[in-house]
Amino acid sequence: MNPLPMDDHSSSSRPDGPAFGSGADSGRGSGFGTLAPRSGNPAGTDIRRRNNVTVTGREDGPVLLLVHGFGCDQNMWRLVAPMLAENFRVVLFDYVGSGRSDLSAWSEQRYSSLDGYALDVMEVCEELDLREVTFVGHSVSAVVGVLAAARAPQRFSRLVMVAPSPRYIDEDGYRGGFSADDIDELLESLESNYLGWSAAMAPVIMGNEDRPELGQELAASFCATDPDMARVFARTTFLSDSREDLKTVAVPTLVLECTQDVIAPREVGAYVHAAIPGSRLVTLEATGHCPQLSAPQATAGAITDFIEPTR
Repeated sequence: MNPLPMDDHSSSSRPDGPAFGSGADSGRGSGFGTLAPRSGNPAGTDIRRRNNVTVTGREDGPVLLLVHGFGCDQNMWRLVAPMLAENFRVVLFDYVGSGRSDLSAWSEQRYSSLDGYALDVMEVCEELDLREVTFVGHSVSAVVGVLAAARAPQRFSRLVMVAPSPRYIDEDGYRGGFSADDIDELLESLESNYLGWSAAMAPVIMGNEDRPELGQELAASFCATDPDMARVFARTTFLSDSREDLKTVAVPTLVLECTQDVIAPREVGAYVHAAIPGSRLVTLEATGHCPQLSAPQATAGAITDFIEPTR
């Protein structure tokens, strides 16, 4: 029985941008579908539309939920998703406040905590009745996956944490990569001139100076985000401390890190690996904080090997 029924009148998540399927138009032929809303969602909310949910891949395949990080949307997975769709059922969405989500549903109170983003995840899973899900979270969303799995363990079977960081600020005995002053300066710059901050920081975050188009893509994604919503998400991200939450992980977990990453240095990957018993740490031959863009084949391969090691 297919747990993810597709609607025959489907549409791409980004009609004026790159499509994940085999052509610019979506639908069954290109691998995308939209899902009929289920009953029981908060106040009758159509979660599918609110979070711009899209589905691609094998209808009978294991379910992957690909979740973007700060300042981005599901399009950050555009290079990885088609590769994974060959073997898996791939579900993508935008957090409220990001991408093509319903911005009118955004609430500063809700999204001032990572729990608000975890609630988005759980509501999407409820909407689609997803079970045995492999949650693939990039950056701060790796931790959001930890929170969601703790609150709805019946939904999740594995975690893949791509360039994770449970704490960005250095403390005695812990290196997060930034001093408290660094984070204060970063947030002050973001809040005073968001577009300027985006243009300056995106190439640094992306790395890969020899491929400037990657930094430009990330900057465009940042600049497309509402500055007030981005400010709240940034504070929620860079001031969070989720190290204790790592102890709650009770499912097989893959930690993916890059050889060089200014946002999540390798000490952080080692910390996350050590904090989650039985986890697997893989260092990708990639630089920067977004290996799904800079090294999509390696990223997709590591995810596939983790879920289907005998392939």
